[in-house]
Amino acid sequence: MIRWRLLLPVMMALAGPVCAATPDADTRLRAAADRGDAQAIRTALSEGAHIDGRDGQGRTALLIATHGNHVDAARVLVDAGADVNAKDAIQDSPYLYAGARGLNEILELTLTHGANLISTNRYGGTALIPAAERGHVRTVQRLLQAGVAVDHVNNLHWTALLEAILLGNGGPAHLQIVQLLLDAGANPMLADGDDVTPLAHARQRGFKEIEALLRKAGAVR
Repeated sequence: MIRWRLLLPVMMALAGPVCAATPDADTRLRAAADRGDAQAIRTALSEGAHIDGRDGQGRTALLIATHGNHVDAARVLVDAGADVNAKDAIQDSPYLYAGARGLNEILELTLTHGANLISTNRYGGTALIPAAERGHVRTVQRLLQAGVAVDHVNNLHWTALLEAILLGNGGPAHLQIVQLLLDAGANPMLADGDDVTPLAHARQRGFKEIEALLRKAGAVR
């Protein structure tokens, strides 16, 4: 008996731990969101995970799922009450990120579950501004339909119309976005912080079709 008592610690050390510690429910929830595993999300929530718990970067499970465009996972979280406006350390929220990246299915989930249309990103811009810049036509259309302010000015003194011209490529998508913005009432004369107008920027870049749209909408300089 004494010999076994002496040998037992040695045998356990050689065998390693009998059972490794399992992550807590919050960590499992975020890991499941990162994988897009909807069932694992349900399980973690049933085990008491905090639906809006944050990781070290301030991201909730819903924002993590949004980063991966995991629609089913995002739907489970939203239906369970996840905050679509919860921002991380760099001021992204599920709503803002989905809008900026053109993730239209998740964007729709956020819009139908309380998205704050006046919330802004770290540049002081609404979701509409980066969507216009990146050429996400359907996203711009949906955000305008939802009621996002068309002439909001960000910290760079740019509107969605200015960004579509300044940072766009003048191609068909940006041409369509300029038209959508103008149809929604965008001011074609609203200049940037240096008093350079959308028309002047379009002319400088050789975007003749955009220039024509702006002139038709009343731009004179």
